[in-house]
Amino acid sequence: MTGDMAGRGTVLVTGGTGKTGSRIAARLAAAGFQVRAAGRRPAPAREVERVRFDWDDPSTHNPALDGAHRLYLVAPAGAHDPAAPMLPFLRRARKAGVRRVVLLSSSAISETDGGLGEVHRAVREQFPEWAVLQPSWFMQNFTGDHLHAHSIRAHDEIVTATGDGRVAFVDVEDIAEVGVRALADERPHNTAHLITGPEALSYGDVAATVSRVAGRPVRHRCVAFAAMRDRLTAGGIPERFSELLAGMDRAIAGGSEDRTSPVVERVTGRPPRSFADFAAAHAPTWQR
Repeated sequence: MTGDMAGRGTVLVTGGTGKTGSRIAARLAAAGFQVRAAGRRPAPAREVERVRFDWDDPSTHNPALDGAHRLYLVAPAGAHDPAAPMLPFLRRARKAGVRRVVLLSSSAISETDGGLGEVHRAVREQFPEWAVLQPSWFMQNFTGDHLHAHSIRAHDEIVTATGDGRVAFVDVEDIAEVGVRALADERPHNTAHLITGPEALSYGDVAATVSRVAGRPVRHRCVAFAAMRDRLTAGGIPERFSELLAGMDRAIAGGSEDRTSPVVERVTGRPPRSFADFAAAHAPTWQR
């Protein structure tokens, strides 16, 4: 990490208590940056300034942006059309003096798509310093309170509509480290980063790895698109967003995520974490 921190202003981190935002905020603060974590809940670290931020309440936007020169931008959770609140916010950010924006997008979303694709284009076109993070599926989706983690603990299975399609699952820690570099490096990255783990795995491969570390058989059960959509909706995900996620599963079945990228090592100087290492470290999460 290079660059002079003096005179850089505040780094505003939206989604400041989320999987990537909390890690990025803490790492930037530890490196000496002035960090403001924006969200509905308190920030996770004392060194981080806390500010209330609600995508549905524009009155919280300008106070969050005040004095910010760099911005980590995370879409509102579960939004079917994230561009609707995010594009006006970007206009406010530019007016408030933000020069560098790092957007969290997805490997499944192209710059030519609607929604986050529109936001991607706006970030690239409207700000002199920018980066777009396009990570593959998170390894953390198999831990914590995620639907997959619950299904493993309760039913010894992972349910998807992906068939034998493969995904280069990536550790959130690696995503956060790339994000920190994109925000902190003196030279702006001015590119989109496809961020993956070191190998593409099927959900059957994941189930086999979890079986080994959990000490009991865990299987991958493949279902049809409609069944996956309904399962996600029953798990509390809004119906339109469930349809989007199930559609991503269907795309994976067609090979859309069967790829790896050298970005983590190129940007951070170290290789990305493997799923085998991640699973070994998180074995207790799958114990009943």
